[in-house]
Amino acid sequence: QVQLVESGGGLAQPGGSLTLSCSVSGFLFSSYTMAWARQAPGKGLEWVSAINNDGSDAYYADSVKGRFTVSRHNLKNIMWLQMNDLKPEDTALYYCTKTRNAEPRPRRRWNFSAADFEPLGQGTQVTVSS
Repeated sequence: QVQLVESGGGLAQPGGSLTLSCSVSGFLFSSYTMAWARQAPGKGLEWVSAINNDGSDAYYADSVKGRFTVSRHNLKNIMWLQMNDLKPEDTALYYCTKTRNAEPRPRRRWNFSAADFEPLGQGTQVTVSS
């Protein structure tokens, strides 16, 4: 059974940092591109970051570039999102997900869509406020 569990959300002050974790089980983690998406109240889903299956390349939305860093450990079946210099507009429910299909080679192009990924789970709330 495929499971992805997000954790690490919470309350942070503007300029602060948080690290989100996504622990997975039930599939061969090292074969899948992983991604973080977020949804703020009243707004659409935003794809924040993604990392290819061997961790050699990553995608970042312009809104988080230079502030967020995605990483993964394929032996520990875990992905992280290090979020620095947090802003109030980073407040959202954050989700991790995986591509629907295993990828034989590390992804190098980031022209993906929501349809490429599994449905989102419970998420973890990040609130940035003073």
